[in-house]
Parts: sequence; C-alpha cells; structure tokens
Amino acid sequence: MKITKFKIQNYRLLKAFELDLEKELSLVIGKNNSGKTSLLSILQKFLNNPTPKSFSFDDFNIDFQKQLKELLISSSGETVLPYLGISLKLFIKYDEADNLANISEVMMDLDPSNNFIVLSFEYYLPEDGFRKLIIDYRNFKIKEIEENGQEEVTEQKMFNDFLRKNHAEYFLIAKKSLAYDLTSEKELDLEYIDLGKENIKLDKILNFKLISAKREVSNKDSDETLSSLSSKYYEKKEETEKNSPEIKEFKGQLSKTDKYLDGIYRRLFKTITDKVEQFGGIQKGDSNINIVSTLQTKELLKGNTTVMYDHHEDFSLPETYNGLGYLNLISMIFEIEVLIGEFRKDNKEHEKPADINLLFIEEPEAHTHPQMQYIFINNIKDILKKASDGEDGTEFNLQTIISTHSSHITAESTFNDIKYFYKKGKKEVIAKNLKDLEREYGDEEEKNFKFLKQYLTLHRAELFFADKAIFIEGDTERILLPAMMKKLDQVDKSEGSEETPLLSQNISIVEVGAYSHIFEKFIDFIGVKSLVVTDIDSAKKVIKDKDGHHVEVTEKCRVEDPDASFTTNASLKFFFGESDLSNFKDKTLIGKTLIKKADTKKWINSEHGNVLVVYQVPELNSDNLSYYASSFEDAFFHLNRPLITNNKDLFSSLKNKKNFDDGQNDAYSLAEKCVGKKPSFAMEILLISETNENGNEFSNWETPLYIKEGLAWLKQS
Repeated sequence: MKITKFKIQNYRLLKAFELDLEKELSLVIGKNNSGKTSLLSILQKFLNNPTPKSFSFDDFNIDFQKQLKELLISSSGETVLPYLGISLKLFIKYDEADNLANISEVMMDLDPSNNFIVLSFEYYLPEDGFRKLIIDYRNFKIKEIEENGQEEVTEQKMFNDFLRKNHAEYFLIAKKSLAYDLTSEKELDLEYIDLGKENIKLDKILNFKLISAKREVSNKDSDETLSSLSSKYYEKKEETEKNSPEIKEFKGQLSKTDKYLDGIYRRLFKTITDKVEQFGGIQKGDSNINIVSTLQTKELLKGNTTVMYDHHEDFSLPETYNGLGYLNLISMIFEIEVLIGEFRKDNKEHEKPADINLLFIEEPEAHTHPQMQYIFINNIKDILKKASDGEDGTEFNLQTIISTHSSHITAESTFNDIKYFYKKGKKEVIAKNLKDLEREYGDEEEKNFKFLKQYLTLHRAELFFADKAIFIEGDTERILLPAMMKKLDQVDKSEGSEETPLLSQNISIVEVGAYSHIFEKFIDFIGVKSLVVTDIDSAKKVIKDKDGHHVEVTEKCRVEDPDASFTTNASLKFFFGESDLSNFKDKTLIGKTLIKKADTKKWINSEHGNVLVVYQVPELNSDNLSYYASSFEDAFFHLNRPLITNNKDLFSSLKNKKNFDDGQNDAYSLAEKCVGKKPSFAMEILLISETNENGNEFSNWETPLYIKEGLAWLKQS
C-alpha cells in the first residue's frame, strides 16, 4: 500500500499542484521559494490534527484571495457558491498482498479492479459560513469608513485586515474519502464519505512524521542537543525493551549507586540535618530528615550525559567541539532512529504500525559540506529500507520524502527518484518527474538521454537550482564569460541601471561543445531562461579531386565569402530548422528568441520566448572597419587586434605571432593560423587585463557584440 500522488489546491504557490510519489524515496528539488517548504507545511497542518487555527490568511493562494474578494463584494449570498478553500488529496494504491482491515471503512468501490483510495483534507468555506461572512464583512466596512474616512481605507486593505483576523470563524476543516473513477483516473468530489461525521479515524491508515530543517543544533558551548537526543532515544528503548539485559543491568547499577550515595549524603549534609533536628516537634523524630539518592534513569541521561568524539587515542572532546556539519548529521541519525521507533509503535505493545508511514526530511544539507552530503544520500536510503524491512524490529511500510536544494545530493541520487519544482509565473508552482524526461527523448534519442542523464548527475546538477542558464561551446568562453558579465554590469551601473547585476543573479554556465541541441528538451522541461552562445560556422560546397574523381565536399569559410551558403552548426540547424546562411545573417535579436510549442514540439520564434540563441553578427572595430566573424576567436581578434599586437610576448599560447603584424591577414586567417591552446589563450587575456581610471576592470579589451547582446537579454528579469 503506497501513496502514489498528492493533489494540492489553493495553498500558497501550490495553486493546482500535483506530485507523484515513488514507492520508497522521493527527492524533491528546486531553487529557493519554489514550494518545497509549502509542501511540508500543508502536510504538517492537515495530517497532524488540524484545526482552523492551523491555517493563516496568508496560506491562501493569491488568486484564491482575489476570487474570494470579488465574490464577497458582488454576491448577495443567494448565488451558488463554488468550492472555496485549501485542499490536500492523497491517492493511495493497494494490492492483493495488503491487509485491508484498516481501509475497509474508507473504501468507496468494491470493484476488485479499482484499487485506489482518495483521502481528502479540506479547509473550506461552507455556504452558511459564506453568508455570515458577507454580513460581517459589510458591517466591518461601514465601521471602518465611519472611523477612518472613505479616503483612508481601500477595499483591498479592509479585505486583508478582516480576513487575516477572522477567517477561522467562517472556514471549516473536513476529512473525506472520495470515490475514484478508474476510467478517467480522477477522483469524484461529489461522492464521498465524511470521515468526521462517521467518526472514522485515520491513525491506523496513515502516520506522518517530519525532521524539520530548523533542527535544534548549534555549536555553542552551552548546547547539548545530541546529549538530550541520547536521553530521548533511551526513553523509547526502555519502553520497548524493559526486560533486556542492558536495561536491567543499568537499573541495577543505579540501585547500588543509590545505596552508596546515601552514606555519603549522610556525612555531607550532617551539619544541616543536625540543625533541623534541634527544632524538635510534637513527637520525637518529627523534625529529623535524611538526604537520600533517587537516581532516575531518564533524568540521569537527560542532564548528565555528554556525547563525546574520539579525538586522539586517550583524548575525547565534547559534542560542542565539533563542526555543525557533524552535529547536524548525527542529530538526524538520532532523530530518524527515534521516529522509526514511533512508526513501529515500539512503545505500544498491542498496536501495529500504520498501513502507510510517511517521513519527510527537510534540507538535510544544512551546515554540511559536499562530502558529507554525498555520504548522507548514499546511506539514508539503505538505512530506511533496512528499518522498514524489519531488520531492527517490526516490518512496516515506509515512504520518505527528502527536500533539498543541494546539487551534491541531487548528483548522487537515483535519477528516477527526483521531483523537480519550478515556478510557473509568479503565482504557481509545477512539479515534474525527471523520469518523464526519458519519454520526451523517446527511443530515437536514447543515446542523447543517457548522455544528458550522466552529464547532469556527474557535472551539472546545479542546473536544477539555477534561475537562468548559459550554454557555451568551449573553454575560451567558459573562462572569459564571468569577465564579460562583469564588464556589462560595470557599464550598466555607470548608466544608472537598476537591474540586478548578472554576477549577482543565480546563473549556471554550462559547457556543452556543439551539442546544446541535446539539452533542448531539458531546457524546456525545467522551464529555465536560457542563453545559447554558439558559432555561425559558415561553409560552402567545393569541388575537389579525389582519386581521379571530382567530388563535392563541405569546406568552412568566411561568412562574407561569395560562395558561403550554409551553416554546419548542429545547434543552429536544430533550433531554427534550417541551414541557409543568408537567413541567419538577416535575423534580428528578436528573431533569435525562441519558445517551444507544446503540440508540435518545435522551437518557434517568439519575442516572449525563454531561449535566445546568439551567434556572430557584423561589428565595427576601433578602426571603424565592419566585419562578420564566424567564430569567437575570429570575432575577438577583429575587435582586439591591437591588444595582441602590443603584447605578443605575453601570449605564449599563440603561434605564428608575426601574422598579427601583417595587415593582409584578416581576423579569420589569424583565428585559423595562430590559435594554439584555447584555454591558455583565455587565461592570458585575463592576466593582461587592466582597470581604468574609473575603476572598471577588463577595460583594455572588448566583448564581441553577439555575446554582449545575449548577456543583456539574459540580465532582464
């Protein structure tokens, strides 16, 4: 028996949200403010004894607030009220091997082929509550206007103030079991069992526990979180294993210690007990007192144990002497062990574990360095599986959700476990299964998908957490791009721009060679704004003699070569669906902005697109000479030839340097004949870069226009 899916409606950014769950572990990833914490929050509020006070007005999705406001202002109370509220639906699938005793009360369909149960939790506005809300709100408005004046209050402010304070008086909590239509694979909201009215409890069906990111772990000298957790762990163990040899030995030793301490206490406190005895009483011995030892196992552990780290052979250090990373990791292990015991119902002899046990671990990466994050994710799945399989006690059904924005944890996770959260606009979050991406590639592109999967998990998992991405071809662009971004930021700042600097934005730079088209499905899948920087790679057809035969071959050439007619760049041909060079030369920046059509799966031109593909364009240099380059080096030499000529000795990566002195050699020729090691060339550009009198860095060289235009587009929100 497993939860297969969550459906959430109108909760914060989770407006119309669906999330598929895996059988064992689901890894929820996404950048900050993408809804991961909201998911945990709604589970906690609905599954842990909810009341109207569990929710706040700010929990309502913004569009829902607007809808409620419009209805409240316009309705007379007699209109049919649409469903209004927050809801969480759990889709549970069972099979023949499951014990159905607990779920029999909530089953809506006895058809053997229909093995789904839908549990619905709602915070909703009933019709009578809505009518009362209309009356109370209108009275509130009249009073506000009388006291403050019409000009001082707005409808929005009055609505917010009233609902923020009073929503719990009108909204109700409901728990239902909904019917499920097997044909449409949808729940039926109008066919249900009201679990509250029928007094049906869900604690035997579902048990939810969480480990919050706000773990009480610090490295202050006074903090002893781990030690208090050791006490908590003992309490659980004592309840379930009170007859074990270790527990008996521990209690027996405490009893002996009590007797020993009694004698010491008599001598230690003799002065004060003798003085008390002097006061006498009605009868002899009335005022005699004894100080005795009453060591309690739980209290002894809670206040008198310290977790120590083995430091060096004969030396140990207390927990506060270790880093937050270790404290956090060990704290989670303690907490997981305690919660597993609670899932197993270790402290309740006659109770069995719930049918479904759901554990949520929020941001395990807190305070931990990458290596520790790898260790955690590589071991946690095995620890949880062994626990649920019964190696440490009763076998029980466990599903785990881990939320993270760690690229290191993501990189080490099973690809099919990953659930990606991203914002659709500013008011809604969408969740996608990464395993569905494989279907996007299909059998024809199986190799491309395998490459993408390996590349993402091994090298570029941070793409999942980026707000924007830049896909570049090679080492030269990778090394120089941060400097080019800095140059643009400096210019914009001097012109008074208020846009967030590029280097302050969450941008991932990905080196993909000539294979940016392999990433196109991934770009569309995660919906990240992307800049593709590539080369126009102009070419022509020429006739050559081969073994006595005249054959037509492709040969790269200058863009302005009269015979240049097409591009050989695979990415350009893919994104634009053509190879005609003249069409690429005529495209404006808007003409290079693309969006993918959902029905045709083709990239089409759109000024509102989220992908821009840039390549070389005609550009004037400092000598007012216009030129159309075909590669990055070609474009850089055209703009910055004097930089190379005046510093030839500093460019050890270049060969045939004398060619720079010969005016007959154009930039294309220099790029073909003089470039040796491209990474070294890029590093040398940075090494000879200068800062001008205004404090602007990299001021002695220019960024090619096509890159500058692309970065300016990407910079915009």
